[in-house]
Amino acid sequence: VITSINFLEAKGAYNNLDYVTYDVLGDVVCGGFAMPIREKKAQEIYIVTSGEMMAMYAANNIARGILKYAHTGGVRLGGLICNSREVDNESELIEELARRLNTQMIHFLPRDKAVQHAELRRMTVLEYDPEASMAQEYRTLARKIDENKLMTIPTPIEMDDLEQLLVDFGMAEADGGDGIVRTKAQELALAAAS
Repeated sequence: VITSINFLEAKGAYNNLDYVTYDVLGDVVCGGFAMPIREKKAQEIYIVTSGEMMAMYAANNIARGILKYAHTGGVRLGGLICNSREVDNESELIEELARRLNTQMIHFLPRDKAVQHAELRRMTVLEYDPEASMAQEYRTLARKIDENKLMTIPTPIEMDDLEQLLVDFGMAEADGGDGIVRTKAQELALAAAS
């Protein structure tokens, strides 16, 4: 990541820009993600997540990475962006995760087939169909980021708290006294095996 950034800087790619977006996978939090923060290449971070367990886990890990460098690099968390996977109670779930992480859900992006249609054509939604409702969602997100003044130092949560959040929102069953949080499918399989 940092090699790419340094190359682009050397070629003048960042001259006279208002925004630079780094799209870094959540599962590379320790390595590639930390470099732009450590090198002070990022000032505010927006985490794209969904109501799926692994996406929320990655968001929490990214918040942990931001916290690590918040006091030395000055980077702040601008909020969570929920890229919907149509999970039950997804908006409310991500709002609550944001609250616990000491931030906000800056925008909820609904699932829309226009994204897949644009991807197949190697285009953005705005290029593919500027009048699509999803194009307007992206414009709204851009405006919210541009106008955002709420920059925070995140408060990552423990894994037990993340699992309990999923239980609270009906995404997982409470443990059966053995300390294991199970999904509905796991509970049904366990019941069928007994």
